Amino acid sequence: MELLEKLAILADAAKYDVACTSSGAKRSNTADDTLGNAVRGGICHSFTADGRCVSLLKILLSNNCAYNCEYCVNRKSNDIKRAAFTPREAAYLTMEFYKRNYIEGLFLSSAVIGSPDNTMELIIKTVKLLREDLGFNGYIHIKAIPGTDRKLIEKAGNLVDRMSVNVELPSRKSLLLLAPEKKPEDVFRPMKLIYEGISEEGKAVKRRFVPAGQSTQMIIGATPDTDHDILGLSEKLYGSYKLKRVFYSAYIPVVQSSKLPVVIRPELRREHRLYQADWLLRFYGFKVNELLDARSRDLNMDLDPKCDWAIRNLSFFPVEVNTADYLELLRVPGIGINSARKIIQARRTHRLDFDNLKKMRVVMKRAKYFITCNGRMQKGLRFEQEYVKTSLLLSENSLYEQLSIFGDHGNGV
Repeated sequence: MELLEKLAILADAAKYDVACTSSGAKRSNTADDTLGNAVRGGICHSFTADGRCVSLLKILLSNNCAYNCEYCVNRKSNDIKRAAFTPREAAYLTMEFYKRNYIEGLFLSSAVIGSPDNTMELIIKTVKLLREDLGFNGYIHIKAIPGTDRKLIEKAGNLVDRMSVNVELPSRKSLLLLAPEKKPEDVFRPMKLIYEGISEEGKAVKRRFVPAGQSTQMIIGATPDTDHDILGLSEKLYGSYKLKRVFYSAYIPVVQSSKLPVVIRPELRREHRLYQADWLLRFYGFKVNELLDARSRDLNMDLDPKCDWAIRNLSFFPVEVNTADYLELLRVPGIGINSARKIIQARRTHRLDFDNLKKMRVVMKRAKYFITCNGRMQKGLRFEQEYVKTSLLLSENSLYEQLSIFGDHGNGV
């Protein structure tokens, strides 16, 4: 098979893995015999904090899988065209693409080639060729295969910028149903090893172990797991293993199976709500049991999680912007991290009014229902649950109508 034909097959097979993001690492090219740099701005098909669009070569080493996961296009029983790169071919492609300025780094994953250890050894061989033989100094993100031996995780972690171990499904019951060859402990063991390696890094100055951290992915909608189940697991992963990101991927039917649900459209709005809730967990001080409880196990599809929480907790409001502390401000819909910091800074010199908040880019169409300035709400508003809820729903529906011009994927923006 020609190399470009392999590339077409294995790049297409990799598109369902969304667990990649900006690099979070900085490494300058200082030696004469090396190529490339890694920067905190980011590596992948994404937009960085400074507005740049960056890219990486995203491929599988092989799509010839020994496992038979029901939801996976590469499963053993699926009748598809198979292909595999040798480590040297994958390294060569990366270098050639980099020299032509097509990419800034590599995301390398693989189907399970025979066994987890064999697969990981081939991935490591590819990365070693890039780093040691070809002098590639750019960003590399690899997938750690669940069930891999500890020593292989350690070898890989000293060569790459980021590693990810995909949870895929949020419960043991779901894994048993759709991916019986995978066990939760096979996923969490390498996660723990990566976390321990990162934690030990500061004790050995010369060692750089997975400097950009680790991430994971969960498939949403292939099983009956609730949003509470999904976010509860995410909360544990952030707490126990200090993950950089949990990625959520709406289930897209790519194979036929009686064990899979019938899906007409991917649950893109649900995926979007999970990302919003995840952001609240990571940066806004919320807990899963605040956003969801025993009665409400799934997120509100009509309102973003912060607005939904605020409506159910009106006793917390209104918040006076001239006296509230930082964490109280973060609980206000329409006030983000940057605007909360601006408010804290600005009120040291003067009292703030609604015009000041607009200039700070507070989203007033949401915030106005939950705040006071100098003891007063904005004129004409009523602090009543049904009134506030109806007003926010109208605003949210207007937003999704605007996004619909971009097609179904507008729900994932």
